Amino acid sequence: MSIDQRPTAPAGAVTHDDDEFTPVDHGRRQIRIETARIATLIPVRSIVVCLALTVVIIAAGLASMTIGAYEVDFGSVVRAIVDPSSDPDIRQVVFEWRLPRVLFAVLCGAALALAGGIFQSLTRNPLGSPDIIGFGIGAQFGVTLMMVVLELNTYMFKAVGALIGGLITALLVYVLANKNTMSSFRLIIVGIGVSAGLGSLTSWILISVSVEKAMMAATWGAGSLASLGFDQLIPASIVFAIVTLLSLPLGRTLPVLEMGDDAATALGISPGRTRLTAMVFGVALVALVTAAAGPISFIALAAPQISQRLTRSNTPMGTVPVMLTGAALVVVSDAVAQLVAVPVGVVTVSVGGLYLAWLLAAQYARRT
Repeated sequence: MSIDQRPTAPAGAVTHDDDEFTPVDHGRRQIRIETARIATLIPVRSIVVCLALTVVIIAAGLASMTIGAYEVDFGSVVRAIVDPSSDPDIRQVVFEWRLPRVLFAVLCGAALALAGGIFQSLTRNPLGSPDIIGFGIGAQFGVTLMMVVLELNTYMFKAVGALIGGLITALLVYVLANKNTMSSFRLIIVGIGVSAGLGSLTSWILISVSVEKAMMAATWGAGSLASLGFDQLIPASIVFAIVTLLSLPLGRTLPVLEMGDDAATALGISPGRTRLTAMVFGVALVALVTAAAGPISFIALAAPQISQRLTRSNTPMGTVPVMLTGAALVVVSDAVAQLVAVPVGVVTVSVGGLYLAWLLAAQYARRT
């Protein structure tokens, strides 16, 4: 392992003994890792960003565990975590009540950020997040049907409803937007239209059921990490780990697909199969979060763009930095939400709405 400033291949490029790549000078310090079968480059800046985000996650998570009806100071939280012989009441509060919420915030943020990176790379557009193109609304619609129509309110049934709703929405958007070739602009516009239609159907369902069911669905629809424990965290973590591992190859194929279908095909990548696989994995990540915590909006939109700017990457599909960025955003947002006594979804919508307005203004300014 060494630090290299010579002309190198793009970060994350993988070569084998019988493969060669054309060197590209990025002007960045990179750590070269080589084995007998694989060689890869990791930008030093990405490592520094990941370490900084990890510190933010830990600090914000510890701080959030001091907030609640049972007052616990920062030092007591740290002692409860590192010292098994500390006050048993405080350890119960920290480990059984508050730690699962922080871990869920990390998981939800990482999953949403990775989904956002997948869809933004797929559409080659910073607006191509599941919040905008309707896949999040599809997952929400599926859970709403499970909760208020079929009256199946367990985590597993909500997860199934979110996955089916998201996949059907993705298939519908894909079919309507696919006209000979896939246009990112057409995909976003069709997604916005499908999202509006599903939002109207959801509203119609809520006004057609009893007040109690409508209030239950509305409370869940605000997006909250409260009352989530290890019973939901363990299966969600297993599914997240499986989907993340299966989606790792997309970190190499999607940036190539961003160069265009012809270039991807010339390099041995099937554009259609890659898009379909990416959409399935992205929807699965969104469904995972929606089933557990409800719709936590705009993390999938903002996290990949923030990560891309922090690491100065040329693609939003930087797996580890993107996931850490999303985790940091949700952990900090949840801490703020607890301070002002609102669901975390309210905080992310407020901040994300401002970010979306700035993003639209910036894109308009570049075109004029």
